[in-house]
Amino acid sequence: MLQKDIFIAENESVKDVLKKLDRTAEKLLLVTDRKNRLLGTISDGDIRRYLLMGKSLEENIEDVYYKNPTFLRKGEFSMESAKKIFLKKKIDLIPVLDEEDTVVDYIIWNQAFSEEVRPPKNGKIKVPVVIMAGGKGTRLEPFTKILPKPLIPVNDKPIIELIIEEFKRQGGKKFYLILNSKGEMIEAYFNGIKKDYEVKYVRENNFLGTAGGLKLLKRMGTDLFIVSNCDVIVKADFQQVITRHKKQNAVMTVLSSIQHHKIPYGVINFREKGLVTDIHEKPEYTVTINTGVYILSREALKFIPENTFFDMTDLIKKLIENNKKVATYPVNENDYIDIGQWEEYKNAVEKLRVFR
Repeated sequence: MLQKDIFIAENESVKDVLKKLDRTAEKLLLVTDRKNRLLGTISDGDIRRYLLMGKSLEENIEDVYYKNPTFLRKGEFSMESAKKIFLKKKIDLIPVLDEEDTVVDYIIWNQAFSEEVRPPKNGKIKVPVVIMAGGKGTRLEPFTKILPKPLIPVNDKPIIELIIEEFKRQGGKKFYLILNSKGEMIEAYFNGIKKDYEVKYVRENNFLGTAGGLKLLKRMGTDLFIVSNCDVIVKADFQQVITRHKKQNAVMTVLSSIQHHKIPYGVINFREKGLVTDIHEKPEYTVTINTGVYILSREALKFIPENTFFDMTDLIKKLIENNKKVATYPVNENDYIDIGQWEEYKNAVEKLRVFR
C-alpha cells in the first residue's frame, strides 16, 4: 500500500515539503499531479541548495524539484535491476509507474538490500573530530552530579560513544576530547573499551566555555577539523559539508537545523491602551537553529583568546566582525538530536531507535 505522505503537489510550499520529510523516514518525496502521475522528485538536498541561495520557505516548489527523475516501469524490472540503479544513482527510493506514468508503487533501499546495508556515502571524512566534553551538564542534573554528561547512557551506550560512532561511520578515525568536569572518568571509560579509532585527551585547567578550549589545539597540525558538542547528534554527509566549506572559503560552517514550532495558544497582537488588533490561533513558526556542530578552519583559532571563557556564539560574532566568512549548512528537523536536557532526553531515546 502506498504511503500517501511521500506524495506532494508542485503548488505546495517548501515549508510543506520540510514538514512531510520530517514526518516520514524517507529522504525524498514524489511530486505528482492530481491523478498521481509523476512530475518529479524533491529531496532534502534539493531543499538545502534552494535555501542556501537565500530563497523563502513560503515559495512553492515548482522551481525547486527535480523534473527528470529515475523510475521503474511496472512489470518491466527485476529486483536485481533495481539494485543496480540504487548503487549507480546512490538514491534511497525509486518510484514504480504504470503505462500512464501513474505512481503505483515504490521501492526503498532496504527492500532491495538487507536492513544492515546503507547507501554508500559520497566520501570519507579525513579530518579530526573535536568533541567539547568538558561542560558541567547542569541541565541533566541529578545524573551529572555523579556522571559527566558525555557518559550519560542513551539506550545501551553513553552519549559520547554514539556521537563518535556517527562520525566513524563516515570514516572518522581521530578524535580529540576536550575535558574538564569529571574528565578522569571519561578517560577511564575510553581507556577501558576496545576501539578502532584514536582518542586524544585535551585538559582545560579552567572552564573555558563552548569554544575557549579549542585554543588548546593550536598545535594540532591540521588545516580543518569538525567540532561537536557532547550532547548532540547530527545526521549529515560531512564530506559534502566540508567540500562546501572549502568551496565558499569559509572560516566556519555552522550546521543548522530547520525546526517547526507550534504555539498551543491563540497569540494576541495589541496596540496602545491594550486594544486588540488581531489574534492568530495556534500559529506555527519555522526557525533555523544552531545544532552545536561546526566545521572550522585553523584560521578561526586566531580569534579565540588564551585561557579565557569564550563561547561559540562569541567566536561567530568575532569572525563576522572581522569580515571572515561564516557559512551554514541546514539539515532537517529529524536529522538532529539534542540530548542535553531532560525535556529532550526521552524523545532522543526513541528517536535513536530509527535514526540510523
